[in-house]
Amino acid sequence: MDIGSKIRKSRVDAKLTQEQAAEALGISRQTISNWENEKSYPDIVSVLKMSDLYRVSLDYLLKGESSMSSYMDYLDESTNQVKSRRRLSALIVVLSYLTIWTLAILWFWFSPDETGKAMVYALGVIWIIIPLTTFILSLLIGEMDLWGRCKWFASIAFGIMYMLLAYMSFSLANNIATGKVNEPNWTLLLVGTVISLLGIGVGHLISILKK
Repeated sequence: MDIGSKIRKSRVDAKLTQEQAAEALGISRQTISNWENEKSYPDIVSVLKMSDLYRVSLDYLLKGESSMSSYMDYLDESTNQVKSRRRLSALIVVLSYLTIWTLAILWFWFSPDETGKAMVYALGVIWIIIPLTTFILSLLIGEMDLWGRCKWFASIAFGIMYMLLAYMSFSLANNIATGKVNEPNWTLLLVGTVISLLGIGVGHLISILKK
């Protein structure tokens, strides 16, 4: 039995119409029809969703006669594409944060000294922009499940970077002015980590609700 016939049989056995299946999978009815008639193939993510929706095993959907070989080749390619997209998404998240973090440091050291600059930097950058950036990017990490179970450790990295932001600006300026080396503010490590954990948690919850 080919992949299209298996998809159709699984849907019918689950007592679902094409419209109902399409709505549950978040795709169009025409896409379901194309899969069942083998005008196009589902990617690995869609196969996993159909396995859950139709209550059939992946072995049933993916294993079979020699006519399935072309689909398996397609699925291998599709899986590699999904992995590539996830790696690209992870890279974009990391580079986005590092760019904003670096610009914040450069602004502190190289912007003109003006009255109230320290207050603007403290309130605008350290307590608004960076925490908001941390939360949003952490939410994306949780929603896209970047790095799998290891995604929760990203919160520690965010916490460290948040602490270093303050240390590389106010603390370093104070060290230079006084000639003394002060320790980083470890409280900021905790604050940054908690903000990131909240973002990842919300994103993870969103991904669960979408299923």
